[in-house]
Amino acid sequence: MIPRMTSSSADLGPLSDAVTRDIRVEVLSRYSPENSRPMQGTWVFEYTIRITNRGEESVQLLSRHWIITDAVDVVKEVKGPGVVGKQPALEPGASFQYSSWCKLETPTGFMCGTYRMLGVAGAEFDVNIAPFALKAPYTIH
Repeated sequence: MIPRMTSSSADLGPLSDAVTRDIRVEVLSRYSPENSRPMQGTWVFEYTIRITNRGEESVQLLSRHWIITDAVDVVKEVKGPGVVGKQPALEPGASFQYSSWCKLETPTGFMCGTYRMLGVAGAEFDVNIAPFALKAPYTIH
């Protein structure tokens, strides 16, 4: 279980923070040793994301597009509706937080991507998810 993001959680793992059109996306990631099997070539990483609407209009998250790159530059893309089965609407000042995971065949890598959002006027736009590291401990980079 990944701890909830707080002002003191920056030391818990790699952090990513980006603001696009007044939508802030913060990411905290950590290696999941309890779900990883390094001897079988499987490393699992968990991440918690907080999306905050810092604008003056409501928005809704429609879909996600992840780009996941491992240590040998193998790239996987994941696209789909919503996040964790939801398409949250965010009023001005509201936040939505969720946790998920990804699996790599190397002990390090990184993720980045975008969320497709819908504004009140019906216009769709992309919100950036800044790159964040996926690092198992005791690895040389």
